Amino acid sequence: MRGARLPLFGARVGPGCRGRWFSVGPVAWICEEGAVESEAPKATTRSFTPSGFPHDYFFVGKDGSLGYRVLETAEEGVPEAQFLPGFGVALTRTTPKPGAADPFGLTTHGLWIPMRDLVGPVKPPEPLAAESATADVAWVNVEQTTVHAAPRGRRLRTLPTLSKLTVLERRGEGREAWLRIADAEWVRARDTTSPRPATPPAEALPFERWIDVDVERQVLTAYAGERALYSMPVSTGRGKEGTELATPRGVHRLWIKLRTSDMDNLENLEAQESYAIQAVPWVMYFDRGYGLHGAFWHRAFGRVQSHGCVNLTPADAERLFEWASPRLPDGWSAVLPTDYERGTLVSVR
Repeated sequence: MRGARLPLFGARVGPGCRGRWFSVGPVAWICEEGAVESEAPKATTRSFTPSGFPHDYFFVGKDGSLGYRVLETAEEGVPEAQFLPGFGVALTRTTPKPGAADPFGLTTHGLWIPMRDLVGPVKPPEPLAAESATADVAWVNVEQTTVHAAPRGRRLRTLPTLSKLTVLERRGEGREAWLRIADAEWVRARDTTSPRPATPPAEALPFERWIDVDVERQVLTAYAGERALYSMPVSTGRGKEGTELATPRGVHRLWIKLRTSDMDNLENLEAQESYAIQAVPWVMYFDRGYGLHGAFWHRAFGRVQSHGCVNLTPADAERLFEWASPRLPDGWSAVLPTDYERGTLVSVR
């Protein structure tokens, strides 16, 4: 990334670079033409973003908008880009146009867009991950569920969708299952989703980290060998199995990790609806263009929703991104697996 400080392990002259090659990792070199050796190295410590948002996100309003390369002449000359209503943009900063009070935002594509045309900023979804190793957990995956004093008993209150529950007891009453979430407080199991134990895929080494995506339950669980570490509700593809909008089943390995990635379907002329989102956060592709990533444009976690990817809340996606292999070094925007650090296994069942 521009301005990133990278560790320097050595330098040498070699083909393909008019200057020196800088060694910045075990199998990583960058040309001196794209970097400057620092005289005052500064140690950096990575920390999680409070919201899981690497940028501020907005949606384009109902009238659309235009983007300009130069702020000083914005809206006076020919625009560089057109933004359709509902498209998502990621802003790195906002500032007034010189000589005016009207603020503009700078997108991750380096274009200035008038803030009056945008809706937001988007409020990040709350993280939903729960420690699977320490408790029996569940999440409400309907619009709301009723809390009863006993199975089929008196109604006490309601809980909204995505409420996180600690399950103290599971009981069957006739043909219906119930969950006790507190003393004399019960909810219907059918209104919730929860993790279901899985065994490591045959491809996994002993104690290797891997990710289980349970399409039926719409729950993802991070494992170390046979030990479940934490789980979270997700949204997988809404298409029928085998179609383009379905999350591909099977065992895969992450083949690339990206801090952010643009996503759209604008080249698909047969699409029933168009979408474009800039800088989708914490992207981990495991099968072609299917991956795990943060999503802020819906709150339907625990239910099918996506175009085929596995959607997580941005905060949960960042946690999983930091945990999964290969590690993204400080200052990098993307990383590929190597023989030294293979991509984490992803089992979709």
